[in-house]
Amino acid sequence: MTTRLDALKRHSLVVADTGDLDAIRRYQPQDATTNPSLLLKAFDLPGYQELIDTELAAVKREGGDAQHQVDHAVERLAVMKGSEITKLVPGRVSTEVAAKLSFNTDASIRKAHELIELYDKRGIGRERVLIKLASTWEGIRAAEQLEKEGINCNLTLLFSDAQAQACFDAGVFLISPFVGRVTDWYKKETGKDYAPDEDPGVVFVRGVCERAGRGGYDTVVMGASFRTTGQVLALAGCHRLTISPALLEELAAEEGDVDKRVDFPAAGERPTPIDESTFRWEHNQDAMANDKLAEGIRRFADDQVQLEQRIAERLTQL
Repeated sequence: MTTRLDALKRHSLVVADTGDLDAIRRYQPQDATTNPSLLLKAFDLPGYQELIDTELAAVKREGGDAQHQVDHAVERLAVMKGSEITKLVPGRVSTEVAAKLSFNTDASIRKAHELIELYDKRGIGRERVLIKLASTWEGIRAAEQLEKEGINCNLTLLFSDAQAQACFDAGVFLISPFVGRVTDWYKKETGKDYAPDEDPGVVFVRGVCERAGRGGYDTVVMGASFRTTGQVLALAGCHRLTISPALLEELAAEEGDVDKRVDFPAAGERPTPIDESTFRWEHNQDAMANDKLAEGIRRFADDQVQLEQRIAERLTQL
């Protein structure tokens, strides 16, 4: 009998929402990711200590003031981890631009160029990398420019129809509309539990898929931030699904078929591209999206600060 995970892979490309190399080997996803949270965990794993010291020693040799060394070390460690991941997946690794740059288009573009250059020095072409940016207006504008340069992007922290439409208009390679965080907000507001087909996060992502199909956009839609396997299976047929190791393990342990639950309708007439004032107004009118985008940026930034502190401490020991 086929496992649910194998059956799911017939409908959607599965991406590992982790930088855990053992988990990636075990579940054989198409793509994987790295971010400050995962790099922070690596500082406590014995298998990464030599790699970390090697990268930090190289940063130390290059010189510069303390903050420059820390900033450069974050980039080098992200690319080091991403490079290890590319050895294990056939597709791409998403590598994140710092959350503190989410409202600075030019700085986001510069940081993306630096990351791509570091990958290039390791012999990894840009076709194996997705630059991960928050779905702010400024992040979307950065992605639009990067896409024109042949640098593909993954727009994350996506919670509203306005964000999705702006990404489609910008020709973004991939978007990551969130499921679990959307549902978390509605459960807190209403006190209700939701069946998969009524789950607000599931309903939101299905709507994004419908919008993508009707507009005939090439953007890949990747459902993200899952809390349960029920949410995952309810989005079978979405282009890609990025799933945590815990949920991958549940799906791999359960036998059974998986029905396709998401279809992309035939293309019709595209809507007029959304402008900045309309984007900001429509996103602002969605209380959930407004709350969760701001919260998500703050949480990512907090992890970045902790990572920088660990790096600064380690650099003083070299």
